[in-house]
Amino acid sequence: MITLDEALRRTMALAHSLEKETIQIEDAGDRILAEPVTARGQSPRAALSAMDGYAVHEADLTQTPVRLPVADKIFAGASVPAPLTRGTCARIFTGAPVPEGADRVVIQEDVRIENGAAVFDKHPTGGRNIRAAGSDFQQGDTLLDIGRRLDFRSMVALAAADRDRVSVYRRPRVAILSRGDELVEPGRALEIAGAIPDSVSFGVAGLARAWDGEVVRRERLADAPKILEAAAEAALAAADVVVVTGGASVGERDYARSMFAAMAPEEIFTKVAIKPGKPVWMSQIGGRFIVGLPGNPTSAMVTARLFLAPLLAGLAGRKPQAALAWRDVMLATPLAAVGPRETLERANLIDGQAAVLRNGDSGAQGDLVRAEILIRRPAAAPAALAGETVEILDF
Repeated sequence: MITLDEALRRTMALAHSLEKETIQIEDAGDRILAEPVTARGQSPRAALSAMDGYAVHEADLTQTPVRLPVADKIFAGASVPAPLTRGTCARIFTGAPVPEGADRVVIQEDVRIENGAAVFDKHPTGGRNIRAAGSDFQQGDTLLDIGRRLDFRSMVALAAADRDRVSVYRRPRVAILSRGDELVEPGRALEIAGAIPDSVSFGVAGLARAWDGEVVRRERLADAPKILEAAAEAALAAADVVVVTGGASVGERDYARSMFAAMAPEEIFTKVAIKPGKPVWMSQIGGRFIVGLPGNPTSAMVTARLFLAPLLAGLAGRKPQAALAWRDVMLATPLAAVGPRETLERANLIDGQAAVLRNGDSGAQGDLVRAEILIRRPAAAPAALAGETVEILDF
């Protein structure tokens, strides 16, 4: 049995990004960049009006009031307009190209129209209301760096770079195998004696998607060795990461690891000195990962958050450490002393302080929905009082 830090170190050391793939921009949302994005051209391509108004030569407004004939009308998307002759102005709209020679756009609220001419009663002040060519970025500028998630802000920059395709890391494919004869699909449990809803696989699937995994298979399996061995082989053929829930202890029908034995897995770790979640384990077969989670819902989700999240983040092209952003906060409620294993307490945040959830049972599911954070406490730590500092991780 190894420490949490050592298990996390081994996980992160193996969580290398998968291969690159080039996809259309329409499919790029929330993917992780495998190459930097550079601009194909400058932006704006030409000087553009920042307001609705009238393009003028500044020198024509030195003595006001002044009347200027409107020589042109320019809309956004127009081709390059004719140069602006001195002593005239051009009606112009936001985003329209500014004619050569014009060096100011006077907002329309400061202009009167009389008999087809624009009247400027006073000299304009403030900005010139012109976005200079290339003022946003230049051709070849790097707008997005490798490893950046293409969130809604990044998608704007990607499109602005005039890129219709982008190189991203392939998302890790995840297969989830739920073990246990007592498990049934939700919606059927009350009709079957001794049955319980399979809740853990849905939670693991949601966590996998949240950390950039693509769930390609979710199966519920009977505790029969031949069935389990066939499912293990098929899952490894379909996925980069196979998650097995349940059957990780020493019971008579605990086949979680033995179902993979014929494929000679390479052990990464078998047990971790934590509570809850000691039975968690991880192996590797030919570059594919197997993550064994406890069957109890809270234990399964805590260990999935600790180990599956950084593994998937790293495989998807992110730094695996991004999934382990521990930070310090103050306790809002006291904590009991810790036993021989490092402990992860479920808690939520109240006014920025950690308030522990009272149902610490590893099978509890009602309190799980309220758990926003995990509090990490060292083995043999003494009781902690409200107001003391603890280390937490977003759950």
